[in-house]
Amino acid sequence: QVQLVESGGGLVQAGGSLRLSCAVSGSIFSINAMGWYRQAPGKQRELVARITSSSSTNYADSVKGRFTISRDNAKNTVYLQMNSLKPEDAAMYYCNIDGTYDCGMHLCDARAYWGQGTQVTVSS
Repeated sequence: QVQLVESGGGLVQAGGSLRLSCAVSGSIFSINAMGWYRQAPGKQRELVARITSSSSTNYADSVKGRFTISRDNAKNTVYLQMNSLKPEDAAMYYCNIDGTYDCGMHLCDARAYWGQGTQVTVSS
């Protein structure tokens, strides 16, 4: 089993900042990459930022230069620093990992697991 717990969301004015955290626990065997996704009402879930085990990062064009993803491998935690927030950044934010976990007789894909999300609201 894999547990992902997101935190740090809230209500902020446009131009403000928030820092999201996602703690991963469970029978984790390996984590290749960690990512943040978001889903606004009526829209599909989209990738916001991703960071690999070697700290290579990629971002959605809409957040480049404003968001920064980082990770603490020792704590299996991924962060998302969000600056210069815009109303269009408002969404439920989720984290996800590209990795494996011990599911008994073999290793299983951890990408099926999602946390409960953390809500980000940006007022104009």
